[in-house]
Amino acid sequence: MVTTYFCQDVPSAPGQKKGSPRMKSMGRRIDQIPWRLFGHGLVSRVILGYNPPTAIAEGVRMAGRLRGKVAIVTGASRGIGRAISVALGAEGATAVLAARAGDELAKTAEQVGDAGGKAEIVCTELTDETSIRRLVETTSQRFGRLDILVNNAGITHSASLEETRTEDLDRCWTVNARAPFILCREALPLLKQAERATIVNISSVVGVKGYPLQSAYTASKHALRGMSISLAEELRGTNVRVHVICPGGVDTEMVSRVRPDIAKGELIGPGEIAELVVYLVTHQGNGVLDELHIRRATSAPWFVG
Repeated sequence: MVTTYFCQDVPSAPGQKKGSPRMKSMGRRIDQIPWRLFGHGLVSRVILGYNPPTAIAEGVRMAGRLRGKVAIVTGASRGIGRAISVALGAEGATAVLAARAGDELAKTAEQVGDAGGKAEIVCTELTDETSIRRLVETTSQRFGRLDILVNNAGITHSASLEETRTEDLDRCWTVNARAPFILCREALPLLKQAERATIVNISSVVGVKGYPLQSAYTASKHALRGMSISLAEELRGTNVRVHVICPGGVDTEMVSRVRPDIAKGELIGPGEIAELVVYLVTHQGNGVLDELHIRRATSAPWFVG
């Protein structure tokens, strides 16, 4: 049985977010400085024995590694968030599904159940701090623990900077940067009680570079990535790890709206991002992947050009 919380308070709304196994990883030892900077360069550290395609493929077969764990996933009503929720459920986690659209969350919950997992629906308005707090409080009251937080929800806006209204900027900023900031802050006391906890923030290729007509979206995703870097430093040496995934174009409704020029067959699958999240939250070694850059196979390597 799936319990649904607070959906009557939150109006249904469209849209969500942003991906291929061509990836650039930022790795370090657990005792090293997160996102260690030397001059202007971000140093990539090798994790010995880590083969991404092999590790991911084996991870999919090794179901049950998250049994007993509880995960909050925002933007869980569709796209990447739905895929992440199902993948975590398949590993035995209970997925607390957060978004505004209760009917779409119910579909996600059904898929989590079909994968062998458990789901709880908490309809959440991420522009409302009270609603965000209620998400954490409900999770704490219902399960008494939180092991994984995935800040996935996101919105975009396409316009030149001159044509971007302040309310458009505020909307991107509120959902993409402010909400994850508040949710991390509110969830940290519960995360710190876990033996080992993980925060995964889904940024974007525009969190690393910029595209024309996406200044508001780019600013918000840079902010999310910057907050993650600072938080990782604050939590260094604790039981909580912070990771960022920066995908290129993923096969979602949002990308199809803003990038109709990209052929659907070239887009990254939401399941590919979900597989990487599962790897990050199950990796137990001393090597830490701070950040993953995921691009379409047909796009420029290393997010250049």
